[in-house]
Amino acid sequence: MHVDVLVVGAGLSGIGAACRLQQHARSRTYAILEARDTVGGTWDLFRYPGVRSDSDMYTLSYPFRPWRKAQAIVDGPEILDYIRTTAEHYGVSSHIRFEHRVVRAAWSSADARWTVEAEHHGETVVITCSFLYLCSGYYSYESGHIVDFPGRDEFRGEIVHPQFWPEDLDCTGKRVVVIGSGATAVTLVPALAAQAASVTMLQRSPSYIVSRSHADSLAARLPTAVPDKLAYRLVRAKNVLLGSLLYQFMRRLPARTTALIRAATEKQLPPSIPVDPHFVPRYRPWDQRLCVAPGADLFAAFRNGKADIVTDQVVRFTESGVALHSGQALSADVIVTATGLRMTAFGSIALSVDDRPIVPSEQLVYKGMMFAGVPNLAWCVGYVNASWTLRADLASRYVCRLLTHLTRHGYDTCVPSPPAIPEPRRRPILDLKSGYVLRAAANLPRQGDRRPWQIRQNYLLDTMDMRLHRLDDGVMKFHRTTRPDPEPER
Repeated sequence: MHVDVLVVGAGLSGIGAACRLQQHARSRTYAILEARDTVGGTWDLFRYPGVRSDSDMYTLSYPFRPWRKAQAIVDGPEILDYIRTTAEHYGVSSHIRFEHRVVRAAWSSADARWTVEAEHHGETVVITCSFLYLCSGYYSYESGHIVDFPGRDEFRGEIVHPQFWPEDLDCTGKRVVVIGSGATAVTLVPALAAQAASVTMLQRSPSYIVSRSHADSLAARLPTAVPDKLAYRLVRAKNVLLGSLLYQFMRRLPARTTALIRAATEKQLPPSIPVDPHFVPRYRPWDQRLCVAPGADLFAAFRNGKADIVTDQVVRFTESGVALHSGQALSADVIVTATGLRMTAFGSIALSVDDRPIVPSEQLVYKGMMFAGVPNLAWCVGYVNASWTLRADLASRYVCRLLTHLTRHGYDTCVPSPPAIPEPRRRPILDLKSGYVLRAAANLPRQGDRRPWQIRQNYLLDTMDMRLHRLDDGVMKFHRTTRPDPEPER
């Protein structure tokens, strides 16, 4: 089987990429390989209580399929339904081959194509393509970050990692300890507090937590006479601009930002929980991702006494709970280890170019999506300070521009030429100091300190760069071969 474009992953990014290919590269054939047996990616994999996105649906949704509901912050099942109905609406589902786990892909310059191997029910399936588009994100679906706490085997209750939440786990009337302080823990605690006898959020160090409304204020105020599409664009533009301004404010004025967040947090806490040390991080805002509490649900759980917070270090698990460095012991029937995710590059696919293995940590990213010296390949990753879809959709539209340029000028290969950027000026691909990022930094691609080798967390600048700037910028090189093209599968 041969297709023009092979998309890896049928999650939020992959479905969006397929829709864009149908809109802007109609002459190109494509297929999607999905390792799992259903559409949805992360939003189907994560099924822990309260799972949701911190991003509003006006920016998380696809621009070509506007979000029309009033609620801006929604839970995981609603996001999953949106992805699946989009795939059905645009006829993408028929292009997906489920339970095809891509294990390796090799580029041949002589043939100007990728040969992709995927495992399917114990057999190897080989597919060739002209362009390979990796839309599997950078989180491992195989395992999360597991901390080997001493005494795990001694605990008589149940230990759960959020990434693999048991369907039959019932926390009703039980004592639950959630170990973690990131977005997952902030989501889990109020959701579990609604059913458990008690929930304790146990954190080694605090995170910045901000509250926001479930609904969008502008969307609620727009008159009903405004057409849906116009209303969506206005709300989306407002959220993009406001998000960008807030991020710049926080990065440029960290002391002021910290004071504002601290004051807002203190107002929402009960007298029994002091803001310090539980809510005053040792890092600056956006050195790690901000956590969001929609409707201030986390603080409501603290105020009504259904949840508590402890800042301490785990010494070991015991038969009945957790022993802490301070000498305190937390009793538990269920321990949730929300200790983070594990990152991986290229979906753990073994890549090679003309028999030369591609080592992810040696790659320099071009425009946040392609790599120096690697032809006809793009990796779709989103923003860390804004909605994932904002950057993912820009990447997909850029891929479509490249494909159109190749067709129009008779080329079959596009590849960023390697720059002369010395190692000391190369930085991690993600400018975050979160634990899951630092643990994976040595195994992920790198970025430079200037365009187009720099990843800017700025949607407005990226929009101009990826949609308006010339494709033949002196860095991107285009070539043609003299081989006959195979007949694409239609």
